[in-house]
Amino acid sequence: MIDGEIMQVDPESLITEVLKLKHRDYRLIQICAANAGDGYDVTYSFGKEYKMVGLRLSIMPDDEIVSISDIYAPAYLYENEMHDLFGITVKMMSMDYHGNLYRIKNRAPYRKEPAASQPEKAAAQQSERQEGK
Repeated sequence: MIDGEIMQVDPESLITEVLKLKHRDYRLIQICAANAGDGYDVTYSFGKEYKMVGLRLSIMPDDEIVSISDIYAPAYLYENEMHDLFGITVKMMSMDYHGNLYRIKNRAPYRKEPAASQPEKAAAQQSERQEGK
């Protein structure tokens, strides 16, 4: 990978690519989740000396990803944050806070609802507004 490159990976190859970077002495800098279209982009940033590279997953709201916390221990904090704020399911975290890393009013405030449940949500919100009148 060249400096500054962000390589698109699929969830099945994430661990393999992370291990390649670990064996080349890269350190984990951060993991960032962001809304992207109907789903999310999850970007893993790694650095070595003054070189920075990234891995990016594009996932849908109901997709699951595998934790990298067994490879990079501090990753559990970022992964819990993604779960708490976006509702992204991360399997096999070394330390799972089960949605309680942050004390927030609404569960997963940045979660995108799957397309099938959006009409149901709109109907429920309409019903709540009518009851509140």
